[in-house]
Amino acid sequence: MKLLKMIPLLGILALASCNTVQVASDYDNTVNFQEFKTYAFLKEGVDEVKISDLDKKRILKAIDEEMSAKGYTKSTNPDLLINIFTDAKQVVSVNHYVGWGYGFYRPWGWNPWMWGPAYPMVSTSTEGVLYIDVLSAKNKELIWQGKGTGYLTHKQSKKDQRIKEFTNKVMQSFPVK
Repeated sequence: MKLLKMIPLLGILALASCNTVQVASDYDNTVNFQEFKTYAFLKEGVDEVKISDLDKKRILKAIDEEMSAKGYTKSTNPDLLINIFTDAKQVVSVNHYVGWGYGFYRPWGWNPWMWGPAYPMVSTSTEGVLYIDVLSAKNKELIWQGKGTGYLTHKQSKKDQRIKEFTNKVMQSFPVK
């Protein structure tokens, strides 16, 4: 009986874990990040990213908002250059479903038993990766990199929100204090 009470909770936890963004960052510990005040996007790098122009705009807008909130100013003569990279892959999940109740239909026929053998249910989703690189504008050397990994949405109404969530999570550890 306790297991039956836990099933809805496990389902909620599984769905919540699909929506999280796992992040990691790395930086050059010889750099004083407090000396930087301005930024710009590395145009030639951003132009190379192989995603739709609309998604690119969404990511750049979210980065602009984050940088502004952190006190940085966009400039034509910047201290920092920001570049992005993206990647995506299809993830296939196979779950085994056990029939409930008498006479539950199986793909191979009716099952007269209360609990029958499991059969697989296959689903696919897209896992995306967003890298945000921060370079020193003086020498174009990488000084900070953030990476976010999580599931993407294909619903148009949720794209802005999901891209903003990815960007916010990745940028949380920037600048290094």
